[in-house]
Amino acid sequence: MDLAALLDRIADDVATDIGRGVVADYIPALARVEPGRFGMAVAEVDGAVHGVGDWERPFSVQSMSKVFTLALTLSRGDGVWARVGREPSGDPFNSLVQLEHEDGIPRNPFINAGALVVTDELARHGDAADALLAFLRQESGRQEITVDPEVAASEAGHADRNRALAYFMASYGNMRHPVPSVLDQYVRQCSIAMSCADVARSALFLARHGLRNDGSRLLGLSAAKRINAVMLTCGTYDAAGEFAYRVGLPGKSGVGGGILAIVPGRCAVCVWSPGLDARGNSVAGVAALDRFTTLTGWSIF
Repeated sequence: MDLAALLDRIADDVATDIGRGVVADYIPALARVEPGRFGMAVAEVDGAVHGVGDWERPFSVQSMSKVFTLALTLSRGDGVWARVGREPSGDPFNSLVQLEHEDGIPRNPFINAGALVVTDELARHGDAADALLAFLRQESGRQEITVDPEVAASEAGHADRNRALAYFMASYGNMRHPVPSVLDQYVRQCSIAMSCADVARSALFLARHGLRNDGSRLLGLSAAKRINAVMLTCGTYDAAGEFAYRVGLPGKSGVGGGILAIVPGRCAVCVWSPGLDARGNSVAGVAALDRFTTLTGWSIF
């Protein structure tokens, strides 16, 4: 399959969706991003990477980082599952409601409360954001990947809801480290800037059933399978059912406008377009992935 030509066709097909939606204006640094941007990259399991549009332009990965942090945590053991569930939340990604009903245990690792717990668990082994950066630099082959200081400062200055989530979980004994330290690591991991190509390359271990780009094993077969499963059911906030219906792949979105999707055994795909729908997912990104699976026939169904 000529993936380069395919990506050109997809970009043409979704042209009317590019610029639709609204940028994440509750984080001031993200509010200034041009909504008309669009990029898409496909990294094949043999290492070949194809792209279209702004596929090499860095953007804020935001919640896509949660996939990598979870993988690093699980590579050190599965104890985190005693502290966070694996079920869809049905509530917005920053909701406090469910935590009160379920004694401070987040519903899954991809809502903000769950990701804070995962960061707290990874912090047992050192600074979680630093560990994530080291991993992403090695997998992408780009040492210049770093935290965007403007986004980090902007996000830290508007983190009252995340602070409330963390302290609420701490009141139930579900935080191991001081909340300010965990929040700092969490904000920095979400503020990492990467391109579509970087994200797709870095996520190939999920398409390769746990094998990293150097051939070493990050995760066992079961752990890789389970991360993909949680991405499918929980990776696009409270729109996971609609995403599975339209796209049919494990996916994880971020409010920076990126979406990562995995085709097990074939490739990792990343698409970026900053305009978001009401649930925080890229409008053009979902449309592009819908076209990708329709045209290739590559889905898990």
